[in-house]
Parts: sequence; structure tokens; C-alpha cells
Amino acid sequence: MTRTPAAETPVLLEAEGLSRAYQLPPARRRRTGPLARSHHGQRAGGGRRGGDEAEVGGVAADSGGGEESGVWHAVGDVSLTLRAGASLGIVGESGSGKSTLVRLLLGLDRADAGVVRYLGRPVRAGRPRDLRWLRRDVQVVLQDPVTSLNPRLTVEAIVAEPLECLRIEGDHGGRVDEVLRAVGLPPDVRRRYPHEFSGGQRQRIAIARALAPRPRTLVGDEPVSALDVAVRAQILDLLAELTSAGDTSAGPRTAGLSLILVSHDLGVVARLCDQVAVMRAGRIVERGGTDRVLATPSHPYTRALLAAVPRLPAPADSGPGPGPDPANAPAQDPRFINASDHR
Repeated sequence: MTRTPAAETPVLLEAEGLSRAYQLPPARRRRTGPLARSHHGQRAGGGRRGGDEAEVGGVAADSGGGEESGVWHAVGDVSLTLRAGASLGIVGESGSGKSTLVRLLLGLDRADAGVVRYLGRPVRAGRPRDLRWLRRDVQVVLQDPVTSLNPRLTVEAIVAEPLECLRIEGDHGGRVDEVLRAVGLPPDVRRRYPHEFSGGQRQRIAIARALAPRPRTLVGDEPVSALDVAVRAQILDLLAELTSAGDTSAGPRTAGLSLILVSHDLGVVARLCDQVAVMRAGRIVERGGTDRVLATPSHPYTRALLAAVPRLPAPADSGPGPGPDPANAPAQDPRFINASDHR
């Protein structure tokens, strides 16, 4: 990824010292008791209780000194900045706190500590109408298009829904046609229902819905992980086009859409993001330019993630000669990480 926003571009989103802890249910607390007494993990964030800690699914669980009190620190002391036109990838294993962090950034959950600002304005979880200003500027594409689209609504109603909920004036029907064309779908699909489409087409509909209010920032929470490899490549190409050129369906933009991409797939992040933050146990352990972090990681956990990428054995008689042809490369060939499905 070579697109790097100029240093003078305005800051859109900034988070400072975000922490979020959850009280574990009683059944989970009992399971963490013996683990807490024998395996003490590194603290993942500030909490309201003290005492022994244990690693539970990669996230520190504060046992509070016994089985009957447990706190799960999903995010601990996280800070980040997103500038206009930039793209930030948030990577890490399952349970590292990526999705919880996104919920805090979107005002869908309340942080125990820290603050989120968008264009200098505080973002606080609250009533939907109090966050209408943020929803007009920041939209999200979720992992599974099957469950994120209402099966009872037509494509037209789905794509127009944010325009109505956010009370955006104008020709809603015309805007639906514009964004459908922008994601590669003909406007005549507007009368059809989600079950009539393939997985890739449903995700295009979800992206069209996100583009409808003309946001500045797009948040993708594993937006291609539920798709097969061939369809993933198409959606990645679409997202790359949108973030490099912006939503031009309603006129030119001075910069592309800003992007926050949550993924466990390093190939997806390398394809779309110019910056990357690596999360482990609720904390960012490494951050920087994507090319630098993936080429010369400095943290042991980042190196472990890269080492977990599948590698094909080298041919026995590999010697000097022409390199492999990307068009005919195996789907898991790490030399073509941008189009691979690394898990």
C-alpha cells in the first residue's frame, strides 16, 4: 500500500487512553478460578478490581483474588489517530479486543476510561439521535452480509434506510441508484431481496448502504472474511478503489474515504491499509506503516503472527530462473499475500 496522506491533512478520529472491562458471568468466573491461581498473565488494561490475573482467550481476566469475582479487560489504554484520507488496519488474533475497540470508536459502547473525538467533538455512547451527527460521517460494513441485511426489505429500502434514519434530504431514489452503480450493481436490482443474491453481491449491497449518506470514514469489521477467495478479491478491489478515489458517484472528492479495517488477515491489511496497529490482550503492541511493520516487525507477537502465515515448501530444484507468475499462483502462496486468504 503506497497511499500515504500528507502530514497536514486534518485529524478525523482520535482516541486517547481507551479502556473497557466487562464483568464475567458466574459460570465464566468459576472456570477462571483455578487458572487464575496457577497462571498469571500480563495485565491488559485498567479495571475496577485488583488481584490475581489470568490469560483467558488471549485477554487478561482479573480474578479479584478469587473465583467469585472476575473482570475481563477487553481494551486497555489504547490510543490512535486517523487522518483524512488515511487507512488504518487493526490486526490481532480472535479475542485481542479489535471489535470492542471499534464499538468504542463508533459510540456503540461506553469506555471505562479515555475519550474518543471525531473532528474534535467527543463521541459518547447514548441515544441514537444524539449520535446522528457521527453516523452521517462514519459508516460501517460488517462481517456477514447475510445477517447484516434485513431479509424483509428490498435492496432499495435497505440502501435508503440510513438516508431516512439520519434525516438526510434530497432524492433518495436517485441516491440509491448512484451508490448501486458505484459498487458495480445495476439499479434494476432495487426491487429484489437479499436472498436472491450471492454472498459477494450482498456485501456490495452492504457497502452501498454505507456509502449512501456520503460518509468521510468507512469502518470495516472483517468485511471479507465470510466470502470465498474469488469474491474476496473483487470486494477488496472495490474497497481499494473507494479509499483511493473516494465516492465519486455524486461528484469529485479531494481525498478518498478514510478507512478503519479490522481483520485477522494480514494479506487484507497489506492490500488496503497504509498504517497498521497490532493488538494483543487488549493493547496495541506495535504500530506504524504497513510496509515497515510487515517487513521488519519489532514486537515478538507481530513476528509470531507473521510466522503463522502458511508457507509452501520451496521446490527441490529451485534455482536461478524467472519468478512465478502471479496469475497462476496458488491461492495460499505467501509471495502474493495481497490476494491470499491467510488465517
